[in-house]
Amino acid sequence: MLGTVRLVLAIVPFLVFVVASSGDRSSNFQNCVSACYGDQCHPQTTLSLVLQLTRWTCTDDCKYKCMHMLTDAAVRGSSTIHQYYGKWPFWRFLGMQEPASVAFSLWNMYYHIQGWHQLRSRMLKDHPMRPYYLTWAIVSINTWLWSAVFHTRDLPNTEKLDYFSAALSILYALYCAVLRLFNLYPTRSREDGHTQCTPAFLLWSSICTVAYLAHVTYLSILPRFDYTYNMAFNLTVGFTHNLLWLLYSLPASLPLIRRFPSKPRTYRPSYASKAAAFVALTTAATALELFDFPPWGRMIDAHALWHLSTAPIAKFWYDFLIQDSLDDGWMESKS
Repeated sequence: MLGTVRLVLAIVPFLVFVVASSGDRSSNFQNCVSACYGDQCHPQTTLSLVLQLTRWTCTDDCKYKCMHMLTDAAVRGSSTIHQYYGKWPFWRFLGMQEPASVAFSLWNMYYHIQGWHQLRSRMLKDHPMRPYYLTWAIVSINTWLWSAVFHTRDLPNTEKLDYFSAALSILYALYCAVLRLFNLYPTRSREDGHTQCTPAFLLWSSICTVAYLAHVTYLSILPRFDYTYNMAFNLTVGFTHNLLWLLYSLPASLPLIRRFPSKPRTYRPSYASKAAAFVALTTAATALELFDFPPWGRMIDAHALWHLSTAPIAKFWYDFLIQDSLDDGWMESKS
């Protein structure tokens, strides 16, 4: 469910927020931007079509040019490369501020689209988790789409859409994990074929719905985005999600959960360790964010590498979900 993968989207902006951006505060940068604005930003000034489409203003363009001019000087003098407005200096491409992160976000989205198709073709149509996994795939596609948009242009609206989409994917991953691991999903009645929803299912669905709406509402009505709260929310939800799937991977001698409705608690499929491997891989991928460094060639930084590493993990997870859904431990619930 990629809970750990997506929760880092809440952490990174917080780190960016609290770390001082020495570049944009420097007098050299401020003087450069002022001079550029006075020389180039007039009512008749027109930017290229691609910059207009990606919502660059003349002032933004001046900041971009001054940032790279000062970075060029820093490289020539072998001095410190600074961040500007919480970001490293990246070469833009077709108006995209961070083209590598955009490309890798779209690569993640591709694997979720592929996963959605795999779920539809390989998962049995009467499987109780099928509609929830398919919905999670769509939620994840939406998440990575807005990640690509946000890395194209970091604006207040694209920032919120990225964060809110990330929170939805993390929370929906936890929602699905609880349904799957505690067998709370609706079941089809043998007598009349009608779907039966238990009170526990309705309660859990209501809790998750209210939690997400409250989360979005709180962050939307504040005069300033609460990065600390956003980080805490996603960390808590993501940690809980990963902990549940670690329980799934425990050895048969520790039957804390009943993995399948028609099997005893001690039944542990041979592939159960894949859930633990997923948690380990996502944690390792997230650790890339700790190695913050100026981007290679002003294109690839630690955040872009993190996006690059999560795409194959998504494919691995879909393969696990399908393998789990085909286990004969489901037979009784589908009969």
